[in-house]
Amino acid sequence: MGKAQYTLEFEKPLRELEEQLENLARLSEKSEVDLAAEQKAIVAKIDATKRKIYTDVTPWQRVQIARHPDRPYALDYIDHMFQDFQELHGDRLFRDDQAIVGGTALLNGKPVMVIGQQKGRDTKENLKRNFGCPNPEGYRKALRLMRMADKFDLPIITIIDTPGAYPGIGSEERHVAEAIAVNIREMSDLKVPIISVVIGEGGSGGALGIAMSNIVLVLENAYYSVISPEGCAAILWKDRAHAPDAAEALKLNSSSLVDLGVADQVIGEPLGGAHRDYDKIIETVKSTITKHLKTLNKMPKEKLVSHRYEKFRQMGQFSELV
Repeated sequence: MGKAQYTLEFEKPLRELEEQLENLARLSEKSEVDLAAEQKAIVAKIDATKRKIYTDVTPWQRVQIARHPDRPYALDYIDHMFQDFQELHGDRLFRDDQAIVGGTALLNGKPVMVIGQQKGRDTKENLKRNFGCPNPEGYRKALRLMRMADKFDLPIITIIDTPGAYPGIGSEERHVAEAIAVNIREMSDLKVPIISVVIGEGGSGGALGIAMSNIVLVLENAYYSVISPEGCAAILWKDRAHAPDAAEALKLNSSSLVDLGVADQVIGEPLGGAHRDYDKIIETVKSTITKHLKTLNKMPKEKLVSHRYEKFRQMGQFSELV
């Protein structure tokens, strides 16, 4: 698990070196010639190239890493971070939206409610998961599970990874904006700890619909934004080709989110991205959630609500120089 198969444009020099190393290993095995010195030299070059490529990535490159198809998705975190996950289906109103998965689970032996936005690995699964874009029934399912968590005093963990809520005709007919708005309102008043972690894309209201939380964590190569770079470019430049400029203007890097008070902590990733080491990133996310949950569990219920309220009220503050 965790070996990247898909190569981004700016990663190609690194992939070429990795292929050279693989070819040397095959040649050494086939010809029974000791090529350890040559392999060691390429390994050193790979490490140097990795650091050069990933030390100073642009906001647009971070967006590309956030969308990497080999990146771990919500169910990867759920399967490896929690125990005894029992998936619950349906919103009891229309149907089961498989772009959102959720259910009860154990985290370090203690019960929680976990809810995540799930993308697909191939065309068939992407159609099933609607490319990670929830319909209104997905948000209503999430709210049903969160109300259940509130009733049974279960902390809520939400995993964010969506380009945005689905903007299709059916979604609009079933009132997707209203579903998101109701979730935000209802989540603000839940009397259990809520932690959200953005693992890839955090697209606008589509993400916020399950992210009205006490603590918002963002992976180093994830983004959380009011609009996608392509959408911003289409509005401001009338051309989606300006997406890299839009990513720069939108400050699509995780550290800016903390500076602006939108996120509480950036979770570091393995060099090259989360997709290069599943075990390491899942363990890091688990330990970070555990640390914050320990603090939140000590808060009185009323304090949890006021903490969440104050957190969002303080966003977007500014001062004017006269």
